[in-house]
Amino acid sequence: MTAPAAVPPGTAGPPGAARRRAAAPPRRPARRRRLPFSAWHLLLAPLSLGFALPLVWLVLSSVMTNAEINRFPPSLWPSGVDLGGYDYVLGNAMFPRWFANSTVVAVSAVLSNLVLGSLGGYAFARMRFAGSRLLLGLMLATMVIPFQLTMIPTFLVMKSLGLIDTLGALIVPSLVTPFAVFLFRQFFLALPRELEEAAWIDGCSRLRVLYSVVLPLARPALATVAVLTFLTTWNDLTWPLIAINHDTQYTLQLGLTTFQGQHHNRWSAIMAGNVITVLPVLLAFLFAQKTFIQSLTSSGLKG
Repeated sequence: MTAPAAVPPGTAGPPGAARRRAAAPPRRPARRRRLPFSAWHLLLAPLSLGFALPLVWLVLSSVMTNAEINRFPPSLWPSGVDLGGYDYVLGNAMFPRWFANSTVVAVSAVLSNLVLGSLGGYAFARMRFAGSRLLLGLMLATMVIPFQLTMIPTFLVMKSLGLIDTLGALIVPSLVTPFAVFLFRQFFLALPRELEEAAWIDGCSRLRVLYSVVLPLARPALATVAVLTFLTTWNDLTWPLIAINHDTQYTLQLGLTTFQGQHHNRWSAIMAGNVITVLPVLLAFLFAQKTFIQSLTSSGLKG
């Protein structure tokens, strides 16, 4: 018997092997395994947990008993949910009245800044009048003046108006801020004029153009001004401490400071009062975050 002839290199092998090689899928280069999230999350997640720990401890302490809070070493987790601190704050103190006062002052300041700030920002952005640039510069210069320098003149003005020891003394100085006017102006400058010109051709006045065309596109600016004004007014302590004397007109921050001094041995009630004070701020932040996302993902220009 004769041996099968050797296949020279470079020629095709047996027919079966050729078919198997043709049917085999081509090899793909190995892919690098990627994380299901951004690598920055490995750094940001521990930092966010570190920032959240004081808030978590505040909430846990508000449902502890005074014995658990004063224990050494301190308890990291309550043995049970004790709402005695909340009952004491809401039942035996003037917290509901203080909460209502802070709500009235903060909401009034937010609404007035949205209305007056948008009017002033639109005037500086679209209208040219004598001394407009000088007036804008003077307004911006007031932003660098510390409150300690304007505190006494503001007090004298409020006293001459008869608003001292009333909520009006807290609302009037915050009706409109230079920051709100400047932020609206910068946002309106970025909007195309073609939208307003089209409304003018249809017969709309400037005021109608502002509220029907411009402001619906300015939701990011509206949300930013609303949230920052709310946080500034809600957390203000210095001016209410000067302008308010009677406890029935206290804001929540001023009332909480007084409450802590009078009930320094009831830590559960103090922690519960702090939770009630911080809760609106957290809700405002969550609302602003959602508004920012919805506003930035939607476009005001339709093709």
